[in-house]
Amino acid sequence: MLYHLLYPLVDLHTFFNVFRYITFRTIYAILTSLLICWILGPWAIRQLHRWSLGQTIRPDGPASHLAKEGTPTMGGILILFATGLATLLWADLTNPYIWLVLGTTFAFGAVGFWDDLRVVTKRTHKGLSGRLRLALEFAIAALTALILAGHPGFSTHLGVPFFKEIRPDLGPLYVPFAIFIIVGAANAVNLTDGLDGLAIGPVTIAAGTYLLFSYLTGNMKTANYLQIQYIAGVGELTVLCGAMVGAGMGFLWYNTYPAEIFMGDVGSLSLGAALGTLAVVTKHEILLAIVGGIFVVEALSVIFQVTSFKLRHKRIFRMAPLHHHFEMKGWAEPKIIVRFWVISIFLGLLALSTLKLR
Repeated sequence: MLYHLLYPLVDLHTFFNVFRYITFRTIYAILTSLLICWILGPWAIRQLHRWSLGQTIRPDGPASHLAKEGTPTMGGILILFATGLATLLWADLTNPYIWLVLGTTFAFGAVGFWDDLRVVTKRTHKGLSGRLRLALEFAIAALTALILAGHPGFSTHLGVPFFKEIRPDLGPLYVPFAIFIIVGAANAVNLTDGLDGLAIGPVTIAAGTYLLFSYLTGNMKTANYLQIQYIAGVGELTVLCGAMVGAGMGFLWYNTYPAEIFMGDVGSLSLGAALGTLAVVTKHEILLAIVGGIFVVEALSVIFQVTSFKLRHKRIFRMAPLHHHFEMKGWAEPKIIVRFWVISIFLGLLALSTLKLR
């Protein structure tokens, strides 16, 4: 919005030329979303308390979590509001990729909101049925993938880390592949959201990593230099990623241990879907497994635990997802959280290094 209002004024004064630069607008998208969360955070917490939208704790979870009963949840609404408003203010709104990623993010957020609402109103840890929720997620992801596949000039070639010459063309199989990435990312982040600040930290780091991927992929010179796929217009997603980073940092201010507010499914599903969509749009799909390695491991721990129990009637971990396993081993919650953040930073840097290791 500001881009469209202020950049045309460049004829009046050269100062307004700064609004042309993605880097400038990204910085202010970060600051805008961060300030929105900072300023509105206390008000949001009070309103959620007022409406009795508190977290319901599973009785079979770690005993230490029982004290968190009633902590305001659905804070993901604040993250979505900050991300959306900052993006609308600073991005080029004629860019179709902006609307595609925002649309997918908010659609998954709506599914998460419905799920959270059922949990808090019925005072149970069970929300939507698994089948219904997955059906909605797959429908949204399928629409996103089909729109993307039909976009003029969009490639169905797959970017492979460490190999500059290997770019297999998935053809019509790219659509189900993209659906899997988006839905998988959404649910992996959802499974990770179990401790104070555990999910939002790696999400913010991953968004920062894809901020760089978006900028480099959308810049013809740097894309050619790094020998990665150039996609015209994708650079504008840098602004959206910046808005996610700022909103993540702002929300973490209130979500850090001991949390004053939880993001809920409205936050975890939407942010995970955003990361999955960004990975698909920027043609760095496989790298999401590295960037979001924490999410992958958390999801796999649940899959392995359930499979092992059904086949062998034995558990691999003391409790799944993985962060609960470490809790049951006696690790303090802040130690688990910070160590997972450190690993996320390491994985983000490792993913960025693949741009040169080819």
